[in-house]
Amino acid sequence: MSASAPQKITYTSANADMTEFHKSFDAALAAVRAKAGAEHPLWIDGKAVKSSSPLLVDTSPIDASFVLGKFASATPEHVDMAVKAARAVQKRWGRLPWQERVQTLRKAAHYIRARKFEIAAIMSLEVGKSRLEAMGDAEESADLIDYYCKIVEENDGFVKPLGKLMPNENTRSVLRPFGVFVCIAPFNFPMALSTGMSAAALLAGNAVVYKPAQDTPWTGLMLYECYKAAGIPGGLFSFVTGLGSVIGDSFWKHPGVDGIVFTGSKEVGMKMVKEFSSAYPKPALMELGGKNPTYVSETANLDEAAQGVMKSAFGLQGQKCSACSRVYVHAKVYDAFVAKLIEKTKALKLGDPTEKDVFFGPVINAKALKTFDGAVESAKKGGKIVLGGGRLKGGVFDKGNFVEPTIVELPLDHELFMRELFVPILSVGKVQDMDQAIAESNKADYGLTAGIFTAKKEEIEKYFDEIESGVCYANRPSGATTGAWPGVQSFCGWKGSGSTGKGGCGPYYVTQFMREQSRTIME
Repeated sequence: MSASAPQKITYTSANADMTEFHKSFDAALAAVRAKAGAEHPLWIDGKAVKSSSPLLVDTSPIDASFVLGKFASATPEHVDMAVKAARAVQKRWGRLPWQERVQTLRKAAHYIRARKFEIAAIMSLEVGKSRLEAMGDAEESADLIDYYCKIVEENDGFVKPLGKLMPNENTRSVLRPFGVFVCIAPFNFPMALSTGMSAAALLAGNAVVYKPAQDTPWTGLMLYECYKAAGIPGGLFSFVTGLGSVIGDSFWKHPGVDGIVFTGSKEVGMKMVKEFSSAYPKPALMELGGKNPTYVSETANLDEAAQGVMKSAFGLQGQKCSACSRVYVHAKVYDAFVAKLIEKTKALKLGDPTEKDVFFGPVINAKALKTFDGAVESAKKGGKIVLGGGRLKGGVFDKGNFVEPTIVELPLDHELFMRELFVPILSVGKVQDMDQAIAESNKADYGLTAGIFTAKKEEIEKYFDEIESGVCYANRPSGATTGAWPGVQSFCGWKGSGSTGKGGCGPYYVTQFMREQSRTIME
């Protein structure tokens, strides 16, 4: 990256001159550290709202003693205030010409880009993202808005003339907003996923009540501030922080809520899907994680395969719904592949991810540490740990939530091949052919992403046709199963990974926040 020709940083950026990037990141990091520890209210109907509940203390997973901020902890009464404020302003927003909504959201994308180093620095501290991952998240946020605006424009605001039965009949199909959506975001992509979900809802003419993950409220506040700067009315997008155990159900069970958009666990998402609708069906847009496989064939380029699997397995410490968490390797190349995978994983720089040369940082919280420990114990029963398996100790590692990138060899019937972990543990299994790899892959409840490495085009076609996943990659060393980008790869979950069959980053996402109305006028 240079001052004269800035380059966009994505999750798969490579071979870029990063000198200016790191200089700007260092400056942003220093500024963010200097203002850490402040108290922040809720923002409801454009007003700062305090709560009498104990503050939500936001600490860094890199250093548990570093307080990033103290955030108001909402009650169900605050949620009620936000929903009522949203209902009061939504109809006016929904009646605006779609061009005005597009113009406003494009301003939001501009403000995100203007503050992208600050946003990325906050995410690096708050989530434990590497610099590349953090900036990719910020850049994707702005690109998501621009892409969804482009889709609205290309479809003329989703107004389409229809046919006639009589000469004086004028009929149109018009997609219109549902009303008020609650947007519940995860910690792992706290800016991109929050932005993508909320921007699509807003572009469609809905109001949004937004709850960031309780581990990432500061990043969520950045989104609120960018929307506010763009001129989005206060009641149209409220920022409500708090504990999921206290306010989670009050969000989506509120009678004034018309739809849910949620990214998180399958367990929580399925509860919402089953209980949200009562008097009539209401939209519940879910992205619910994955257990993503990669197949390495006997003709694969093993260096590229090992690189792609390693990056997808251990980027963001395995805390991606798209992470490669299991790899099925043809018996003929199994030993050679595993050796290369171990070699490349050992070469990773582990440590404080805010430092420019660190790839692998901490997991998000104590719950993730417990999950990691439990999965390691499970792997030892019937399997073999070939790399890692423990906590990282000494120096910076003693301050935060650090574990080793871990590779385990398992029999194909081991439970870790089927269970989503969201920690840096990669399960490796030996197969005799691609048919067996596909069959094993498809046994999981999930169907988000999948990868294949092979020299045979016919194998790629067969794999894509038969694998039960919404996002498929072939021969991708930059990420076997990860790295989707707005307008480049649609990000759609099948089976237990999603609820609608149409994904974010793709051309059909915005329409899911709208319902069709047929309008006939006799002239």
